[in-house]
Amino acid sequence: MRPWYKNLDWVSILLWVALVGIGLTAIYSATHGPAREFLLESVQQNFNRQLQWFGISAAVLGIILLLPARFIVKAAPVAYVVCLGLLGAALAFGREVNGAKSWLYIGPVGLQVAEIAKVGTVLAVTALLSRKEARRGSVPYLVGAALLILIPAVLVVMQNDTGTGLVFLALIPIMMFWSGAVPLPWMALAGGAAAAVYLVIVSPAYAAIFVGLATVGMLLWTRSKAMSALMLVGVGAIAIAAWFGLFRVLEPHQVDRLVAFDDPEAFRYGAGFHVIQAKAAIGSGGLFGKGFTNGTQTQLAYIPENSTDFIYCVIGEEFGFLGSMAVLLVFAFLLIRMAGLGVQAGFALPRLFIAGMTGIFLVHILINVGMTIGLMPVIGIPLPFISYGGSALLANTAMLAIALNLHAKRDQFAVYS
Repeated sequence: MRPWYKNLDWVSILLWVALVGIGLTAIYSATHGPAREFLLESVQQNFNRQLQWFGISAAVLGIILLLPARFIVKAAPVAYVVCLGLLGAALAFGREVNGAKSWLYIGPVGLQVAEIAKVGTVLAVTALLSRKEARRGSVPYLVGAALLILIPAVLVVMQNDTGTGLVFLALIPIMMFWSGAVPLPWMALAGGAAAAVYLVIVSPAYAAIFVGLATVGMLLWTRSKAMSALMLVGVGAIAIAAWFGLFRVLEPHQVDRLVAFDDPEAFRYGAGFHVIQAKAAIGSGGLFGKGFTNGTQTQLAYIPENSTDFIYCVIGEEFGFLGSMAVLLVFAFLLIRMAGLGVQAGFALPRLFIAGMTGIFLVHILINVGMTIGLMPVIGIPLPFISYGGSALLANTAMLAIALNLHAKRDQFAVYS
């Protein structure tokens, strides 16, 4: 048997280093440019703090890679319970930052516990869905997996962090699909539901047409009265849930962002300001960009949260279209690489964890980049490994390390398959 470190995917680690390096470069530019003296002192320290978190994350990566893979799996229930405890503690005792009460402070160090909870949730759901009963479509196992995701999702939404709550919810169709336990029609229904919600934001008329056509198509496809009835109920439930979510769960400023997404110019001095400035920054970068620390929109602080949620604008303005595409290519290489490792793993447990992790990264990338170029509403979630934020960097690195560990030591999981 080959030593585990010879099975380790060093290419993925190099891609991780590249993404963190890109992030540090963009954060430095956003906080050390000509207008640095006008920034808050806490913002000026973002680069130094992110550099420290990079060192901590690198140490965590090394430690996780050295752990026995079976130990990681056995620790899943404990990790999940700890994560729920942290979410509950943040809800009760946490500090509110940017409207979300999702931060716990230990002295001067703050942790965004919702980011940490993603790791424990993916690990716990993986451990459950990798069991043979779950992969055979056992309803109790599938319901249990959904509840494992819904509980932290609800706690996160209660903290007023709706964007991260949506990321948790996205795990349900992703992990159910890769477990092989959910029939394709139901996955198609989930995808259609997501498209319908998106169209509700863009144009209710288009959403109604889409839902009608999708319903007719599903009815013709299944040719089963029972399945057809369930799907009709499902479509109705989704429509009600979308309405309830948009107008009863979301805060007023979040509803304003969704409305402004359809016509940002009509809200240019309010909810549409972020999108207009983001598109102006990226568009002004041209093909090659304005140069490092030379972005006018960035340096004059026209872009809100330019080292966190809107960091992609900094890259687009200062490094141009080529720089922006280079970042997306590095992400694409990492996601494709991880998907390949999941397929190569063979066994259900490493494959499912890699699928969950890759799904989280993909959702973050699509939403973050999409909102900066006006294709998605402004939700407010970071770009993995690039946006400033120690908790997100630590959590994403931990997930990557677990995925690489489970793949490198995949032979230990024959008993689960």
